[in-house]
Amino acid sequence: MDLIPSFSVDHTRIIPGIFTSRTDTLGDQTVTTYDVRVTRPNEEPAVDVAAMHSLEHLIATYMRNDPDWKDEVIYWGPMGCLTGFYLILKGNRESKDVCELVYNAFASVEDAGDVPGAAPENCGNYLMHNLGMAKWYARRFAAYLAENKDNAAIFEYPRTERLVTEDGRQFFDS
Repeated sequence: MDLIPSFSVDHTRIIPGIFTSRTDTLGDQTVTTYDVRVTRPNEEPAVDVAAMHSLEHLIATYMRNDPDWKDEVIYWGPMGCLTGFYLILKGNRESKDVCELVYNAFASVEDAGDVPGAAPENCGNYLMHNLGMAKWYARRFAAYLAENKDNAAIFEYPRTERLVTEDGRQFFDS
């Protein structure tokens, strides 16, 4: 079985940032999946589950209402490892080109008075939200992006080197 591309990223070296995870062509449309990594995997604790849920609601709402981006956004949602989010956009932009959108979305959380869609008729787990912690994570990540926007490392995945034998077997001792 082939290793999927996201598992070829060296998670012992990845830092918070915005990375191009994959680009796909669906019919005549190109879509790009971005890895928006909020914490450092295996080094920092995962994002609090309730805060992650609130950030999902808040940022998805922001992005789908941003006049410059709303028609480009296909998906915003959490990673299973709770260290970041996936953003899927129409087109094929460099990671650096979506930094302002991501920064503005995280910065907007500070002004939120409530979590949109946090009602039983709108959400499958409406009681699992934490706006205060969502604001803390959003503030922290927005400041990080502002401080590092000129640092190429926050836009380029660290790749693992895989030894491949002549018969195609891969060794995963990165």
